[in-house]
Amino acid sequence: MSRIKDITNDNPFYTENKEKLDKVGKGMCLAKWTQVTLQLQSGHNHSCHHPRTHKISEKEILRNPSALHNTQYKKLRRREMLTGKRPVECDYCWNVEDNSNRFSDRVFKSSESWSLPHFDEIVNQDWRENYNPRYVEVAFSNACNFKCSYCGPPYSSTWMQEIKQHGAYPTTDKFNGMEGMIAENKVPILHKDPNPYVDAFWKWWPDLYRDLHTFRITGGEPMLAKDTWKVLDYIIDEPNPNRDLNFAINSNLGLGDDMIDKLIGKINKIEDEDRVNEFIIFTSVDTWGEQAEYIRNGLEFNRIWDNMNKVLEKCPRVNLTIMSTYNALSVPNYDKLIKGVYDLKEKYGSNDRYWNSAIFLDSSYLRYPSHQTVQILPQQWSNNIFKQAQLADFLGVPNYDTKNIGYSDIEIQKLKRIYDWMMSANQDQLKSQRYNFGKFFQEHDKRRGTDFCKTFPELADFYNECLEIKL
Repeated sequence: MSRIKDITNDNPFYTENKEKLDKVGKGMCLAKWTQVTLQLQSGHNHSCHHPRTHKISEKEILRNPSALHNTQYKKLRRREMLTGKRPVECDYCWNVEDNSNRFSDRVFKSSESWSLPHFDEIVNQDWRENYNPRYVEVAFSNACNFKCSYCGPPYSSTWMQEIKQHGAYPTTDKFNGMEGMIAENKVPILHKDPNPYVDAFWKWWPDLYRDLHTFRITGGEPMLAKDTWKVLDYIIDEPNPNRDLNFAINSNLGLGDDMIDKLIGKINKIEDEDRVNEFIIFTSVDTWGEQAEYIRNGLEFNRIWDNMNKVLEKCPRVNLTIMSTYNALSVPNYDKLIKGVYDLKEKYGSNDRYWNSAIFLDSSYLRYPSHQTVQILPQQWSNNIFKQAQLADFLGVPNYDTKNIGYSDIEIQKLKRIYDWMMSANQDQLKSQRYNFGKFFQEHDKRRGTDFCKTFPELADFYNECLEIKL
């Protein structure tokens, strides 16, 4: 099998862009202006997924709806970047740059097509000015029919129902307890109740829409939010002036035929009338079969696989991306998912699709909660992860294949990074993390009628050892 490729500091494109950013300041990152994730169900946002979210001021959005993104807090971070400082909240990137020869995500994000063209405009603008982001992710509510093991009430109404009924999980950090949500000011507004953040969004939307490069609706499960359908109808009725909008929806696709058919109808109308440049559906599955159903409680594996096939068949220009949150329970059977996705690439790959590829497997390692990450597993499991990366490499796109049937370098690299990250585990924290692993899944089985050892026989010995740990 061929060597798995790394993107390091010898890449001329990224090297040039890093030097350009560093001339402004060693902490400069265009994403603070060009990107935002809006969690309207709790009134939080962040630009880039590495820093923690911060609360949006209701007073600010009454005066200025764009303060959903242009908060006073964020403007102060922009000032730091423009004056040579490194914002503390962005320490993930500083750690990468100071301890390896890899590019950090500030370089990648600033090099994106939704960032780099705006470099001069941004660095020459006063830090106090408002700026319309080009890449926007928005969650309108936490309404969701799933309660994935690593998720929580801010993003899932079914998780909220469980926590209200049973309370926090008996881990040392009281996982998903209401106290933590209250302390972080993240208690979600019920989707049936008035929401000032959603109101501000719709006031800002006509102006924001004109500047968008990429717009992505997340959740919760977006198909359960009326605002998602309102956005789809707006795009149908009011085409983006520059017609180059990249549009995406996150959906677990664990939905009935009526809703899937309704979504397909909207997609085809948007595609047939060239309302967007590209349409991507992001879905999620973290391993194969019954083990995937255990991780993402509420998922019916055959249903989601049938719905993926249905969307790819009925929407011949749409791309699917599987956001796979690679966690400790993904490891035993992830090779089956790699093979299954490859079969979909073969079946639906077409020159009519964006990038010529039907489906992309985005394997991102889980970082929180720490008791469910791959780092808590015994080191021998790292061999499985490396073999999975090798398998994806073996199934990579041949140089002569114009249909892009196979795994791209990016997909392969993502798996390699999971292996690297597992090998960097902090041994001092493993005892408490493994203790919490046992406590969490013991309670999980009790509350949800599941059976860890039956579902994960490969991990049964490890699970029982975790249950024996005393702190």
